[in-house]
Amino acid sequence: MRIVPFRPPSAPWRYGAHGSASREETAMAFRCQRDSYAREFTTTVVSCRPAELQTEGSNGKKEVLSGFQVVLEDTLLFPEGGGQPDDRGTINDVSVLRVTRRGAQADHFTQTPLTPGTEVQVRVDWGRRFDHMQQHSAQHLITAVADHLFGLKTTSWELGRLRCVIELDSPSVTAEQAAAIEQSANEKIRDRLPVNVRELSPDDPEVEQVRGRGLPDDHAGPIRVVTIQSVDSNMCCGTHVSNLSDLQVIKILGTEKGKKNKTNLIFVAGSRVLKWMERSYGTEKALTALLKCGAEEHVEAVKKLQNSAKLLQKNNLNLLRDLAVHTAHRLRDSPDWGGVVTLHRKEGDSEFMNIIANQIGSEETLLFLTVGDEKGAGLFLLAGPAEAVETLGPRVAEVLEGKGAGKKGRFQGKATKLSRRAEAQALLQDYVGTQSAEE
Repeated sequence: MRIVPFRPPSAPWRYGAHGSASREETAMAFRCQRDSYAREFTTTVVSCRPAELQTEGSNGKKEVLSGFQVVLEDTLLFPEGGGQPDDRGTINDVSVLRVTRRGAQADHFTQTPLTPGTEVQVRVDWGRRFDHMQQHSAQHLITAVADHLFGLKTTSWELGRLRCVIELDSPSVTAEQAAAIEQSANEKIRDRLPVNVRELSPDDPEVEQVRGRGLPDDHAGPIRVVTIQSVDSNMCCGTHVSNLSDLQVIKILGTEKGKKNKTNLIFVAGSRVLKWMERSYGTEKALTALLKCGAEEHVEAVKKLQNSAKLLQKNNLNLLRDLAVHTAHRLRDSPDWGGVVTLHRKEGDSEFMNIIANQIGSEETLLFLTVGDEKGAGLFLLAGPAEAVETLGPRVAEVLEGKGAGKKGRFQGKATKLSRRAEAQALLQDYVGTQSAEE
Protein backbone atom coordinates (compact mmCIF):
# COMPACT_ATOMS: atom_id res chain seq x y z
CA MET A 1 0.00 0.00 0.00
CA ARG A 2 1.43 3.37 -1.01
CA ILE A 3 1.09 5.87 1.84
CA VAL A 4 1.62 9.56 1.16
CA PRO A 5 2.92 11.70 4.03
CA PHE A 6 0.38 14.24 5.17
CA ARG A 7 2.14 17.50 4.38
CA PRO A 8 1.40 20.69 2.42
CA PRO A 9 2.24 19.73 -1.18
CA SER A 10 1.20 22.91 -2.97
CA ALA A 11 4.48 24.79 -2.84
CA PRO A 12 6.55 22.66 -5.26
CA TRP A 13 4.13 23.50 -8.06
CA ARG A 14 5.36 27.11 -7.97
CA TYR A 15 9.06 26.41 -8.64
CA GLY A 16 10.99 27.29 -11.78
CA ALA A 17 13.60 24.99 -13.32
CA HIS A 18 16.40 26.52 -11.24
CA GLY A 19 14.49 27.27 -8.06
CA SER A 20 13.44 30.79 -9.03
CA ALA A 21 9.76 31.69 -9.35
CA SER A 22 8.40 33.34 -12.48
CA ARG A 23 5.41 35.70 -12.52
CA GLU A 24 3.11 32.95 -13.80
CA GLU A 25 4.40 30.49 -11.23
CA THR A 26 3.84 32.80 -8.31
CA ALA A 27 0.52 34.18 -9.49
CA MET A 28 -1.51 31.22 -10.63
CA ALA A 29 -2.30 27.57 -10.13
CA PHE A 30 -3.41 25.12 -12.81
CA ARG A 31 -6.92 25.45 -14.19
CA CYS A 32 -7.89 22.20 -12.45
CA GLN A 33 -6.97 23.83 -9.13
CA ARG A 34 -8.69 27.12 -9.89
CA ASP A 35 -11.93 25.38 -10.92
CA SER A 36 -12.17 21.73 -9.93
CA TYR A 37 -15.62 21.44 -11.52
CA ALA A 38 -14.49 22.50 -15.02
CA ARG A 39 -14.81 19.54 -17.40
CA GLU A 40 -13.28 20.97 -20.58
CA PHE A 41 -11.44 24.06 -21.79
CA THR A 42 -9.20 25.35 -24.57
CA THR A 43 -5.47 25.95 -24.22
CA THR A 44 -2.27 25.84 -26.31
CA VAL A 45 0.44 23.20 -26.72
CA VAL A 46 3.79 24.53 -25.48
CA SER A 47 6.04 21.54 -26.24
CA CYS A 48 6.00 17.88 -27.25
CA ARG A 49 8.95 15.53 -26.84
CA PRO A 50 9.46 11.74 -27.18
CA ALA A 51 9.14 9.84 -23.91
CA GLU A 52 8.47 6.44 -22.39
CA LEU A 53 5.98 5.43 -19.72
CA GLN A 54 6.35 2.42 -17.45
CA THR A 55 3.01 0.80 -16.69
CA GLU A 56 1.73 -2.38 -15.10
CA GLY A 57 -0.23 -4.67 -17.41
CA SER A 58 -3.32 -6.70 -16.55
CA ASN A 59 -1.04 -9.68 -15.83
CA GLY A 60 0.89 -7.65 -13.25
CA LYS A 61 4.03 -7.43 -15.37
CA LYS A 62 5.79 -4.12 -16.05
CA GLU A 63 5.36 -2.73 -19.54
CA VAL A 64 7.08 0.22 -21.21
CA LEU A 65 5.02 2.35 -23.61
CA SER A 66 6.57 4.67 -26.17
CA GLY A 67 4.94 8.05 -26.63
CA PHE A 68 5.29 11.76 -25.93
CA GLN A 69 5.35 14.18 -23.01
CA VAL A 70 3.11 17.12 -23.88
CA VAL A 71 3.25 20.41 -21.98
CA LEU A 72 0.28 22.77 -22.22
CA GLU A 73 0.03 26.48 -21.47
CA ASP A 74 -2.40 25.51 -18.71
CA THR A 75 -4.04 22.24 -17.81
CA LEU A 76 -7.38 20.90 -16.70
CA LEU A 77 -5.80 17.55 -15.80
CA PHE A 78 -4.48 17.24 -12.26
CA PRO A 79 -0.92 15.87 -11.82
CA GLU A 80 -0.46 13.47 -8.96
CA GLY A 81 0.14 15.26 -5.64
CA GLY A 82 -0.93 15.58 -2.02
CA GLY A 83 -1.96 11.94 -1.87
CA GLN A 84 -4.34 12.37 -4.83
CA PRO A 85 -3.78 10.31 -8.02
CA ASP A 86 -3.53 12.06 -11.37
CA ASP A 87 -6.46 12.69 -13.71
CA ARG A 88 -7.26 10.97 -16.97
CA GLY A 89 -8.73 12.72 -19.99
CA THR A 90 -8.09 13.74 -23.59
CA ILE A 91 -6.33 16.48 -25.56
CA ASN A 92 -8.11 16.90 -28.91
CA ASP A 93 -9.55 13.39 -28.38
CA VAL A 94 -6.03 11.97 -27.83
CA SER A 95 -6.01 9.91 -24.62
CA VAL A 96 -3.79 11.11 -21.78
CA LEU A 97 -2.40 8.06 -19.97
CA ARG A 98 -0.51 9.83 -17.17
CA VAL A 99 -0.11 13.36 -15.80
CA THR A 100 2.96 14.17 -13.72
CA ARG A 101 4.42 17.36 -12.30
CA ARG A 102 7.85 18.62 -13.44
CA GLY A 103 8.73 21.81 -11.61
CA ALA A 104 5.94 24.28 -12.31
CA GLN A 105 4.77 22.32 -15.37
CA ALA A 106 2.50 19.34 -15.92
CA ASP A 107 3.65 16.60 -18.31
CA HIS A 108 0.85 14.80 -20.17
CA PHE A 109 1.85 11.41 -21.58
CA THR A 110 0.17 10.54 -24.89
CA GLN A 111 0.92 8.02 -27.63
CA THR A 112 0.14 10.57 -30.35
CA PRO A 113 2.28 13.71 -30.89
CA LEU A 114 0.71 17.18 -30.66
CA THR A 115 2.14 20.16 -32.52
CA PRO A 116 3.50 23.04 -30.36
CA GLY A 117 1.55 26.27 -30.86
CA THR A 118 -1.65 24.37 -31.67
CA GLU A 119 -4.84 25.34 -29.86
CA VAL A 120 -6.34 22.22 -28.27
CA GLN A 121 -9.47 21.15 -26.40
CA VAL A 122 -8.79 19.43 -23.08
CA ARG A 123 -11.44 17.20 -21.48
CA VAL A 124 -11.21 15.50 -18.10
CA ASP A 125 -12.54 12.05 -17.19
CA TRP A 126 -15.19 13.52 -14.92
CA GLY A 127 -16.14 10.27 -13.18
CA ARG A 128 -12.56 9.72 -12.01
CA ARG A 129 -12.05 13.41 -11.14
CA PHE A 130 -15.26 13.76 -9.09
CA ASP A 131 -14.49 10.52 -7.23
CA HIS A 132 -11.07 11.90 -6.29
CA MET A 133 -12.63 15.20 -5.21
CA GLN A 134 -15.07 13.35 -2.95
CA GLN A 135 -12.43 11.12 -1.36
CA HIS A 136 -9.91 13.94 -0.89
CA SER A 137 -12.40 16.36 0.69
CA ALA A 138 -13.70 13.51 2.87
CA GLN A 139 -10.17 12.90 4.08
CA HIS A 140 -9.81 16.56 5.09
CA LEU A 141 -13.13 16.36 6.96
CA ILE A 142 -12.35 13.09 8.76
CA THR A 143 -8.86 14.29 9.67
CA ALA A 144 -10.25 17.50 11.20
CA VAL A 145 -13.06 15.71 13.09
CA ALA A 146 -10.74 12.99 14.46
CA ASP A 147 -8.36 15.67 15.72
CA HIS A 148 -11.13 17.81 17.22
CA LEU A 149 -12.97 14.98 18.97
CA PHE A 150 -10.11 12.79 20.18
CA GLY A 151 -6.82 14.54 19.40
CA LEU A 152 -6.05 11.88 16.76
CA LYS A 153 -3.47 13.34 14.38
CA THR A 154 -3.24 12.31 10.73
CA THR A 155 0.29 11.40 9.64
CA SER A 156 -0.39 10.09 6.11
CA TRP A 157 -3.17 8.95 3.82
CA GLU A 158 -3.83 6.92 0.67
CA LEU A 159 -6.52 7.41 -1.97
CA GLY A 160 -6.83 3.81 -3.17
CA ARG A 161 -8.73 2.38 -6.12
CA LEU A 162 -11.54 0.92 -3.97
CA ARG A 163 -11.03 2.38 -0.50
CA CYS A 164 -9.11 5.14 1.26
CA VAL A 165 -6.83 4.92 4.29
CA ILE A 166 -5.95 7.58 6.85
CA GLU A 167 -2.99 6.79 9.08
CA LEU A 168 -3.59 8.11 12.61
CA ASP A 169 -0.82 8.69 15.11
CA SER A 170 -2.28 6.39 17.75
CA PRO A 171 -1.69 2.71 18.63
CA SER A 172 -5.44 2.09 18.65
CA VAL A 173 -8.79 3.62 17.71
CA THR A 174 -11.86 2.14 19.36
CA ALA A 175 -15.04 1.20 17.51
CA GLU A 176 -16.85 3.87 19.55
CA GLN A 177 -14.36 6.54 18.44
CA ALA A 178 -14.69 5.50 14.76
CA ALA A 179 -18.49 5.63 15.05
CA ALA A 180 -18.37 9.10 16.63
CA ILE A 181 -16.05 10.40 13.89
CA GLU A 182 -18.35 9.02 11.20
CA GLN A 183 -21.46 10.50 12.83
CA SER A 184 -19.90 13.95 13.25
CA ALA A 185 -18.55 13.98 9.68
CA ASN A 186 -21.95 13.08 8.23
CA GLU A 187 -23.66 15.73 10.33
CA LYS A 188 -21.40 18.32 8.74
CA ILE A 189 -22.24 16.96 5.29
CA ARG A 190 -25.96 17.38 6.08
CA ASP A 191 -25.22 20.94 7.23
CA ARG A 192 -24.07 21.66 3.66
CA LEU A 193 -20.93 23.46 4.81
CA PRO A 194 -19.11 25.33 2.02
CA VAL A 195 -15.53 24.50 1.00
CA ASN A 196 -13.41 27.26 -0.51
CA VAL A 197 -9.90 27.54 -1.88
CA ARG A 198 -7.70 30.61 -1.36
CA GLU A 199 -4.11 31.61 -2.02
CA LEU A 200 -2.37 33.36 0.88
CA SER A 201 0.87 35.28 0.90
CA PRO A 202 3.57 33.45 2.89
CA ASP A 203 3.79 36.40 5.31
CA ASP A 204 0.01 36.49 5.89
CA PRO A 205 -0.63 36.03 9.66
CA GLU A 206 -3.46 33.65 8.80
CA VAL A 207 -0.93 31.11 7.53
CA GLU A 208 0.04 30.39 11.13
CA GLN A 209 -3.53 29.23 11.82
CA VAL A 210 -3.61 26.82 8.88
CA ARG A 211 -3.15 23.13 9.54
CA GLY A 212 -0.03 21.62 7.99
CA ARG A 213 3.44 20.31 8.76
CA GLY A 214 5.42 23.28 7.51
CA LEU A 215 6.49 24.44 4.08
CA PRO A 216 9.46 23.10 2.10
CA ASP A 217 12.66 25.11 2.52
CA ASP A 218 12.63 26.18 -1.14
CA HIS A 219 9.01 27.31 -1.16
CA ALA A 220 8.19 30.32 -3.34
CA GLY A 221 4.93 32.05 -4.15
CA PRO A 222 1.49 32.01 -2.53
CA ILE A 223 0.23 29.24 -0.29
CA ARG A 224 -2.91 27.39 -1.43
CA VAL A 225 -5.35 26.82 1.43
CA VAL A 226 -8.51 24.66 1.40
CA THR A 227 -11.04 25.65 4.06
CA ILE A 228 -14.13 23.79 5.26
CA GLN A 229 -16.24 26.50 6.90
CA SER A 230 -15.98 26.42 10.72
CA VAL A 231 -14.23 23.03 10.57
CA ASP A 232 -10.76 23.13 9.05
CA SER A 233 -8.18 25.07 7.04
CA ASN A 234 -5.41 23.09 5.42
CA MET A 235 -2.62 23.67 2.90
CA CYS A 236 -3.34 21.47 -0.09
CA CYS A 237 -2.77 21.27 -3.87
CA GLY A 238 -5.58 18.83 -4.65
CA THR A 239 -9.02 19.17 -6.22
CA HIS A 240 -11.97 19.43 -3.84
CA VAL A 241 -15.75 19.75 -3.73
CA SER A 242 -17.15 23.26 -3.19
CA ASN A 243 -19.70 22.11 -0.61
CA LEU A 244 -19.71 19.14 1.76
CA SER A 245 -23.13 18.17 0.43
CA ASP A 246 -21.33 16.91 -2.69
CA LEU A 247 -19.74 14.21 -0.54
CA GLN A 248 -23.21 12.67 -0.07
CA VAL A 249 -22.10 10.38 2.78
CA ILE A 250 -19.00 8.99 4.48
CA LYS A 251 -18.74 5.41 5.68
CA ILE A 252 -15.87 4.31 7.94
CA LEU A 253 -15.31 0.63 7.18
CA GLY A 254 -13.07 -0.08 10.16
CA THR A 255 -9.50 0.11 11.38
CA GLU A 256 -6.30 -1.86 10.86
CA LYS A 257 -3.01 -1.97 12.71
CA GLY A 258 -0.62 0.44 11.00
CA LYS A 259 3.13 0.84 10.97
CA LYS A 260 5.20 2.10 13.88
CA ASN A 261 2.47 1.96 16.53
CA LYS A 262 -0.12 3.74 14.37
CA THR A 263 -3.66 2.90 13.26
CA ASN A 264 -5.13 2.92 9.75
CA LEU A 265 -8.69 4.21 9.46
CA ILE A 266 -10.40 2.84 6.32
CA PHE A 267 -13.21 4.82 4.69
CA VAL A 268 -15.18 5.43 1.49
CA ALA A 269 -17.18 8.50 0.51
CA GLY A 270 -19.79 9.57 -2.01
CA SER A 271 -20.33 7.29 -4.99
CA ARG A 272 -17.94 4.75 -3.51
CA VAL A 273 -20.41 4.11 -0.68
CA LEU A 274 -23.11 3.25 -3.22
CA LYS A 275 -20.74 0.98 -5.15
CA TRP A 276 -19.61 -0.68 -1.92
CA MET A 277 -23.23 -1.35 -0.97
CA GLU A 278 -23.95 -2.75 -4.44
CA ARG A 279 -20.99 -5.15 -4.20
CA SER A 280 -21.88 -6.14 -0.64
CA TYR A 281 -25.50 -6.81 -1.56
CA GLY A 282 -24.40 -8.88 -4.55
CA THR A 283 -22.16 -10.97 -2.29
CA GLU A 284 -24.93 -11.31 0.31
CA LYS A 285 -27.41 -12.45 -2.34
CA ALA A 286 -24.97 -15.04 -3.72
CA LEU A 287 -24.21 -16.39 -0.22
CA THR A 288 -27.93 -16.63 0.57
CA ALA A 289 -28.40 -18.82 -2.50
CA LEU A 290 -25.36 -21.01 -1.73
CA LEU A 291 -25.91 -21.40 2.02
CA LYS A 292 -29.70 -21.70 1.81
CA CYS A 293 -30.24 -19.30 4.71
CA GLY A 294 -30.86 -15.61 5.40
CA ALA A 295 -28.09 -13.03 5.61
CA GLU A 296 -28.26 -12.93 9.41
CA GLU A 297 -27.32 -16.64 9.49
CA HIS A 298 -24.41 -16.49 7.02
CA VAL A 299 -21.64 -16.37 9.63
CA GLU A 300 -22.92 -19.36 11.60
CA ALA A 301 -23.50 -21.33 8.41
CA VAL A 302 -19.93 -20.70 7.24
CA LYS A 303 -18.54 -21.67 10.67
CA LYS A 304 -20.39 -25.00 10.47
CA LEU A 305 -19.03 -25.61 6.97
CA GLN A 306 -15.50 -24.82 8.15
CA ASN A 307 -15.79 -27.25 11.06
CA SER A 308 -17.12 -29.96 8.74
CA ALA A 309 -14.31 -29.31 6.27
CA LYS A 310 -11.68 -29.55 9.04
CA LEU A 311 -13.11 -32.88 10.21
CA LEU A 312 -13.22 -34.26 6.67
CA GLN A 313 -9.67 -33.04 6.07
CA LYS A 314 -8.47 -34.76 9.23
CA ASN A 315 -10.21 -38.03 8.32
CA ASN A 316 -8.86 -37.81 4.76
CA LEU A 317 -5.33 -37.25 6.06
CA ASN A 318 -5.56 -40.31 8.31
CA LEU A 319 -6.83 -42.44 5.42
CA LEU A 320 -4.07 -41.12 3.16
CA ARG A 321 -1.45 -42.05 5.77
CA ASP A 322 -2.88 -45.55 6.10
CA LEU A 323 -2.89 -45.87 2.31
CA ALA A 324 0.74 -44.73 2.15
CA VAL A 325 1.81 -47.41 4.65
CA HIS A 326 -0.17 -50.08 2.80
CA THR A 327 1.28 -48.96 -0.55
CA ALA A 328 4.83 -49.07 0.84
CA HIS A 329 4.38 -52.65 2.06
CA ARG A 330 2.82 -53.69 -1.27
CA LEU A 331 5.73 -52.22 -3.21
CA ARG A 332 8.32 -53.78 -0.87
CA ASP A 333 6.74 -57.23 -1.16
CA SER A 334 6.27 -57.06 -4.94
CA PRO A 335 8.21 -59.59 -7.05
CA ASP A 336 9.29 -56.67 -9.23
CA TRP A 337 11.11 -55.02 -6.33
CA GLY A 338 14.62 -53.86 -7.09
CA GLY A 339 16.45 -51.61 -9.51
CA VAL A 340 14.00 -48.76 -10.17
CA VAL A 341 10.54 -48.77 -8.56
CA THR A 342 8.01 -46.16 -9.69
CA LEU A 343 4.57 -45.15 -8.51
CA HIS A 344 2.19 -42.36 -9.58
CA ARG A 345 -0.98 -41.38 -7.78
CA LYS A 346 -3.21 -38.47 -8.77
CA GLU A 347 -4.35 -37.85 -5.19
CA GLY A 348 -1.58 -37.30 -2.70
CA ASP A 349 0.94 -34.86 -1.31
CA SER A 350 4.52 -34.61 -0.09
CA GLU A 351 3.67 -36.33 3.18
CA PHE A 352 2.11 -39.27 1.31
CA MET A 353 5.31 -39.80 -0.67
CA ASN A 354 7.58 -39.36 2.35
CA ILE A 355 5.63 -41.93 4.39
CA ILE A 356 6.13 -44.46 1.58
CA ALA A 357 9.85 -43.64 1.38
CA ASN A 358 10.22 -43.91 5.18
CA GLN A 359 8.44 -47.27 5.30
CA ILE A 360 10.51 -48.73 2.49
CA GLY A 361 13.96 -47.36 3.32
CA SER A 362 16.60 -46.56 0.72
CA GLU A 363 18.88 -49.65 0.50
CA GLU A 364 20.03 -50.24 -3.08
CA THR A 365 16.73 -49.47 -4.86
CA LEU A 366 15.78 -46.19 -6.53
CA LEU A 367 12.25 -45.21 -5.58
CA PHE A 368 10.60 -42.69 -7.92
CA LEU A 369 7.23 -41.34 -6.71
CA THR A 370 4.95 -38.71 -8.26
CA VAL A 371 1.56 -37.24 -7.33
CA GLY A 372 -0.70 -34.84 -9.24
CA ASP A 373 -2.13 -34.37 -12.71
CA GLU A 374 -0.57 -36.95 -15.05
CA LYS A 375 -0.62 -34.47 -17.95
CA GLY A 376 0.12 -31.35 -15.91
CA ALA A 377 1.87 -30.24 -12.74
CA GLY A 378 2.52 -32.10 -9.52
CA LEU A 379 5.15 -33.25 -7.03
CA PHE A 380 7.93 -35.81 -7.24
CA LEU A 381 10.27 -37.66 -4.85
CA LEU A 382 13.38 -39.68 -5.56
CA ALA A 383 14.81 -41.87 -2.78
CA GLY A 384 17.67 -44.38 -2.70
CA PRO A 385 21.44 -44.54 -2.27
CA ALA A 386 22.69 -41.07 -1.31
CA GLU A 387 25.32 -40.84 -4.06
CA ALA A 388 22.87 -41.88 -6.78
CA VAL A 389 20.13 -39.56 -5.58
CA GLU A 390 22.54 -36.62 -5.35
CA THR A 391 23.52 -37.21 -8.99
CA LEU A 392 20.09 -38.05 -10.42
CA GLY A 393 17.80 -35.71 -8.43
CA PRO A 394 18.64 -32.49 -10.33
CA ARG A 395 18.49 -34.36 -13.65
CA VAL A 396 15.02 -35.75 -12.88
CA ALA A 397 13.86 -32.24 -11.93
CA GLU A 398 15.20 -30.94 -15.25
CA VAL A 399 13.36 -33.64 -17.24
CA LEU A 400 10.10 -32.85 -15.42
CA GLU A 401 10.76 -29.11 -15.90
CA GLY A 402 10.59 -28.54 -12.19
CA LYS A 403 12.62 -27.54 -9.18
CA GLY A 404 13.73 -29.47 -6.14
CA ALA A 405 16.25 -30.03 -3.38
CA GLY A 406 17.37 -32.82 -1.13
CA LYS A 407 19.90 -34.49 1.14
CA LYS A 408 20.73 -37.87 2.70
CA GLY A 409 19.34 -40.03 -0.07
CA ARG A 410 16.18 -38.08 -0.79
CA PHE A 411 15.40 -35.43 -3.43
CA GLN A 412 11.94 -33.90 -3.90
CA GLY A 413 10.26 -30.92 -5.47
CA LYS A 414 7.65 -29.54 -7.86
CA ALA A 415 7.22 -30.60 -11.50
CA THR A 416 5.41 -28.69 -14.23
CA LYS A 417 5.30 -31.63 -16.66
CA LEU A 418 4.49 -34.98 -15.05
CA SER A 419 3.71 -36.19 -18.57
CA ARG A 420 7.48 -36.72 -18.92
CA ARG A 421 7.60 -39.31 -16.10
CA ALA A 422 8.51 -42.05 -18.55
CA GLU A 423 11.59 -40.08 -19.66
CA ALA A 424 12.65 -39.64 -16.02
CA GLN A 425 12.13 -43.35 -15.37
CA ALA A 426 14.24 -44.23 -18.42
CA LEU A 427 16.99 -41.95 -17.11
CA LEU A 428 16.97 -43.80 -13.77
CA GLN A 429 16.98 -47.24 -15.41
CA ASP A 430 19.90 -46.29 -17.66
CA TYR A 431 21.85 -45.20 -14.59
CA VAL A 432 21.13 -48.45 -12.73
CA GLY A 433 22.02 -50.49 -15.82
CA THR A 434 25.31 -48.66 -16.21
CA GLN A 435 26.18 -49.19 -12.56
CA SER A 436 25.40 -52.91 -12.78
CA ALA A 437 27.55 -53.29 -15.90
CA GLU A 438 30.49 -51.59 -14.20
CA GLU A 439 30.23 -53.93 -11.23
